[in-house]
Amino acid sequence: MTEQLIVNFTPTGMIPTKELTPHVPVDVDEIVRDVHKACDLGITMVHLHARDPLSGVPTYKKEIYAEIIRGIRDFAPELIICVSLSGRNFTELSQRADPLYLDGNLKPDMGSLTLSSLNFNQTASINAPSMVQDLARVMKNRGILPELEAFDLGMINYAHYLHRKGLLEPPFYFNLLLGNIACAQANLLHAGMMVNELPNDSCWSLAGIGNGQLRMNSTAIAMGGGVRVGIEDNIWYDAGRTTLATNRALLERIHNLARVNERAVMPPSELRKRLELKPGNGNYGR
Repeated sequence: MTEQLIVNFTPTGMIPTKELTPHVPVDVDEIVRDVHKACDLGITMVHLHARDPLSGVPTYKKEIYAEIIRGIRDFAPELIICVSLSGRNFTELSQRADPLYLDGNLKPDMGSLTLSSLNFNQTASINAPSMVQDLARVMKNRGILPELEAFDLGMINYAHYLHRKGLLEPPFYFNLLLGNIACAQANLLHAGMMVNELPNDSCWSLAGIGNGQLRMNSTAIAMGGGVRVGIEDNIWYDAGRTTLATNRALLERIHNLARVNERAVMPPSELRKRLELKPGNGNYGR
């Protein structure tokens, strides 16, 4: 039987703005609507970023995440929800960990954990060893699974180190992000090397930054891995950058590629079992 396809939907991110593309969902209602449309098509999980309702800039505040999660769980109580704990804009543990303290029906199943510092085109994401370990410790204590973000081989090596220290426990979930200018590039060699170095008992998805999104998504579908896809990673639909993407169009293309490769989209319930997450429907996290 062909392996089912993990589809990790990333609708918003921290960088896209309405000035760059009118299609990026920014406020709570827009994000919830895009996730609803995505669920109608078929996704396995969603990676959420929250924005300030007045300024539209990224926010860490759990109150905003709570509104988004509440809206999603009204129609998708089984969907796996991951909240961003990004270090691009926020430097304090109390800020970055804030959405991890939601409880009950608002508790996230996962929180993103970038495994080291890195440079993007114009900004840095600072993830000091103490911060990475502290976030991992909070998630372990809260029963929330880290969504492990690796941009190069060194970050995968650091995940092995955290496992040895007892801060990460299998089964693991990795997003392998390729194509950033200062990290692993969106090609077969870099992707294959990273997949080869993953710990045993890992589920993984490939993400491509910018024009690398379609290339890495296509590679992952052919290789038997999962995909991370959405406007967060690329606002353009085509390599020539003539057409702005919508989240729906990006997901429809993934579904077309999956059908050609005879891969059904993995339902959230199946990934919950594989990652030893609670079953949803009111029971969330690990």
